[in-house]
Amino acid sequence: VHGLDPSEQDALAEEVMAVLGDPDFAALFGPRSRAEVPIVGRIGDYVVAGQVDRLCVTDEAVQIIDYKTNRQPPVDAREVAPIYLRQMAAYRAVLQEIYPLLTIRCALLWTDGPRLMQISGELLEPWAP
Repeated sequence: VHGLDPSEQDALAEEVMAVLGDPDFAALFGPRSRAEVPIVGRIGDYVVAGQVDRLCVTDEAVQIIDYKTNRQPPVDAREVAPIYLRQMAAYRAVLQEIYPLLTIRCALLWTDGPRLMQISGELLEPWAP
């Protein structure tokens, strides 16, 4: 359908399996996590609507994970593209309203590696709606 040759298909499959097979990411795919979670909320004058790639809710925290497939992903969270920071800040703001007693954590899962990059609330604050 996408016109990928067999080597491109194999490379993509290998990348997906590296994420799913990494023990460091096991909790992201465990029984307390959900895939493709739609969220909608009003933050001040803004309506936020989106779809969280992975959402993990525990008794202590909510973890928002967004997959990113960029090649040569940034090494430092301060180098993340503003559009991604804006997206995560909006999701965080909505989920803070839904789960006011829980810590909201945000991370980007760079599939090239793979590598999970936590994005601090301090870094997201200027991008919040």
